[in-house]
Amino acid sequence: MMSKELCHVIDQISREKGISKEILIEALESALLSAMRKKYGGRTNIFLSIDRQKCTIILYEAKTVVAVVQNPSEEISLSDAEKISPDKKEGDTVEFPLDLHDLGRIAAQTAKQVIFQRVREAERDVIFNDFKDKAGQIVTGVVMRREKGAYFLNLGKAEAMLPIKETLPNENLKRGDTAKAIVTDVRISAKGPEILVSRTAPEFVAGLFKMEVPEINEGLVQIRNIVREPGERTKIAVFSKDSAIDPVGSCVGMKGTRVQTIVRELRGERIDIIPWTEDTRMLISRALSPAQIDKIGINDETKTAMVVVNDQQLALAIGKKGQNVRLAMKLTGWDIDIISDTEYSKIRLEETDKALETGLKKEGLKKEIPPIQE
Repeated sequence: MMSKELCHVIDQISREKGISKEILIEALESALLSAMRKKYGGRTNIFLSIDRQKCTIILYEAKTVVAVVQNPSEEISLSDAEKISPDKKEGDTVEFPLDLHDLGRIAAQTAKQVIFQRVREAERDVIFNDFKDKAGQIVTGVVMRREKGAYFLNLGKAEAMLPIKETLPNENLKRGDTAKAIVTDVRISAKGPEILVSRTAPEFVAGLFKMEVPEINEGLVQIRNIVREPGERTKIAVFSKDSAIDPVGSCVGMKGTRVQTIVRELRGERIDIIPWTEDTRMLISRALSPAQIDKIGINDETKTAMVVVNDQQLALAIGKKGQNVRLAMKLTGWDIDIISDTEYSKIRLEETDKALETGLKKEGLKKEIPPIQE
């Protein structure tokens, strides 16, 4: 009889580890069977099962009915089998119950080891199943340690790996720090489930906005595109089908509270929030924020744009090491060339309107300025 104490342990482990009782009972069956087969010299005709309702353990050996017995431990003669059951014939199996009380110290230790192993395997399966569908979701963890080029975060039941290259520039996390990150991959390794997270992915910022902005979480405001240079700057284009909802205002929040919460999580990273539009010229102009744009010419065939800005706005439009225009190009999908108003005026003086139109038809934006709109 399976002891009440053992039944209690099974229930307790099931609750604490989040493992089904069936998995634990199967592990126990496997462990006890392994131990008993070892006790009986490794015989494979030893079988064991546990009754799920009554908690009874049934141990038995199965022997094959033969005409002439050559292996008494696995075979029984037809005449002896008929004494047990008259309808038995050669090739049938006869089952004999075995004594389960004396497992022995070695057998019990074997059972314990196997149970622990199966419990660990079951825990890994539970963790994997819990996180396999969480790719793209944000998790919060506590930094436990740093080793082999990565931080390891405690997520509760699981541990996540945050590679150093996936942290923000100059970010130095310490043991005990709490950090948010986005799950990028969940896979099985030799050591069990491996949960990879990132703080540099553009999707991480998108996820933070979804957490902080109810309108995004509810689908009232959509993120049409987001581009990022981690630790430096993010540009995010948002849109709402409902004209009564201001997508930018929703993301910024009252007195900037929503966006400032995200900026703090990103250690001061600058965030440009722009309203998405199907008007290419307007979209490019907004994407180059915070710079003010004077004129824009576009070539739809080559998806190139010429942008004219005031001389004082040129450096701002291009950005430090070209960052602002580079992100604007990624956000819009257009190749953007920026010139100053002074440079544009010189070109206008050198070429007539007719030459501009002819040049546009022949060579696009490679040498000529496209039709400019204020």
